[in-house]
Amino acid sequence: MSDLIDPSIPDGLLRAFEEYERAIVENDLEVLDASFARTPDTLRGDHTGLLVGHDAISAFRGIRGGVPARAIERIEYRPLGVDCALLVSVSRYAGGGTGLQSQVWQRDGERWLIVAAHVTPRSPALDRSVWRTVGDPLWQGAWEGPLAGLSVAVKDLFALKGYRIGAGNPTYLDGARAEPSTAPAVSDLLRGGASLRGIARTDEFAYSIAGNNPHYGTPPNGALPEALPGGSTSGPASAVATGQADIALATDTAGSIRVPAAYQGLWGLRTTHGLVPRQGLLPLAQSFDAIGWLARDGQTLQRVAEWCLSYGGSESTENVQGESDADLPWRFVVPEEMLAAAHPTTQDAFEALLQELAALPVPPIVRRTSIGSLADYATPFRTVQAAEAWRNNGDWVRRNPGALGASVAERFRFAAAVTVDDETAARAALDVQRARLVGLVQDEVVIAPTVPGPAPARTARGEGIDLVRQATLRMTSPASVAGVPALSVPLLTVASPLGRAPVGVTLLSRAGTDIALVRLARRLASSTIHRTEEP
Repeated sequence: MSDLIDPSIPDGLLRAFEEYERAIVENDLEVLDASFARTPDTLRGDHTGLLVGHDAISAFRGIRGGVPARAIERIEYRPLGVDCALLVSVSRYAGGGTGLQSQVWQRDGERWLIVAAHVTPRSPALDRSVWRTVGDPLWQGAWEGPLAGLSVAVKDLFALKGYRIGAGNPTYLDGARAEPSTAPAVSDLLRGGASLRGIARTDEFAYSIAGNNPHYGTPPNGALPEALPGGSTSGPASAVATGQADIALATDTAGSIRVPAAYQGLWGLRTTHGLVPRQGLLPLAQSFDAIGWLARDGQTLQRVAEWCLSYGGSESTENVQGESDADLPWRFVVPEEMLAAAHPTTQDAFEALLQELAALPVPPIVRRTSIGSLADYATPFRTVQAAEAWRNNGDWVRRNPGALGASVAERFRFAAAVTVDDETAARAALDVQRARLVGLVQDEVVIAPTVPGPAPARTARGEGIDLVRQATLRMTSPASVAGVPALSVPLLTVASPLGRAPVGVTLLSRAGTDIALVRLARRLASSTIHRTEEP
């Protein structure tokens, strides 16, 4: 035995540790499950968060995969009591670097079981689930300007001169060519003084709102480590929420800015459709694709919006005058169907927010109205989105069978089956719904929860996560259909099985009032406190 392995470790405990370590390297899930105490208070923690209970730990292992080859080079043993001990071990990886494991073991009859563990992995060069490529900075912007000092995470759909677009899929990245020029939406930020931190991950082809990428892993949720981050702006949103960047440059087709903003407690603005032209952007569905930004606070988001959208401040936008600078009325309208689609705890927290607004010295006018069945927005939206997604990417999908993850592949199978008649009927239906919502926001601002409830667990799979997706799309698609600016603001906190979780509040205003909408949201946020509902 190596003199770096404490010789006083009981034989049974050492054998249990060695068997566990073998299972870790070989990803033997059965042995790993059997090594942890089957109790609801068993613990496992690492740099991404804390798992509580054998079931949560087991589910995590099922999606993590194995670890790189390593060898244990040192073990320290400390008895904690009768049949209870602490082992602290140092592992050296075959590919370089070391890690640290701390485990509390307890004897159960003839067996030793782990009741608590903490893992410190080797320091990664970068978190591949968040970043495709990253620098400090990757590109330096102008040294001065209204955005000086801010760093940007760019979603892997935008053109950067000399880089390829990856679209969240390694096969697509391998076949892509280097871009000859940089997208204006990126250049605008650099001209304003911001620097480019890096290219951040997206869900495949932006055809998802969950945030889980089967090729690169699931980025962390900066507000709730055990939860999904939300997508398809998963990497940029995580970069902002975890403090690795100040701004996320993103796209929103069906909620891909608003959902990760809601799940991670961020400010997320989907701009008026077409206000920021999409040159240099890989499209998903041009009828709904919009560009926008995420930030940790309203002040930063306002700085970005004022620079990129104001008259003369941007090369990429049309000259925006009047509307963006005009204040919006202190009047809100609550769509009854959107509120009814939220979970009960979200509804309670939202109602408490409205009560708080009513108690202000100068309360806003708030009324409720019907916007019709949410399915009347979501169903034709899904059809038109699918038809355009197939026109944009269908040839590539056919040429690369098996290259997509299961969920996105299923969406493209649906898209391939949409007929011309299906699309024509859906567009006609959307014209009716668009007119209805556009008329509603002419003199009022829509206010509603952004998503039904808190982010699902990272381990959520199958029918459950699909139901969450469908419910979320019913709430997010009306703004996409109308093409109006939509801003998710972190005003609600609700109880969830994973702990306190953010749930955003969405504001919708008439087209072209994007900057004024951010200002109104900041006034709203400064007038209220975060609402928390206990179960």
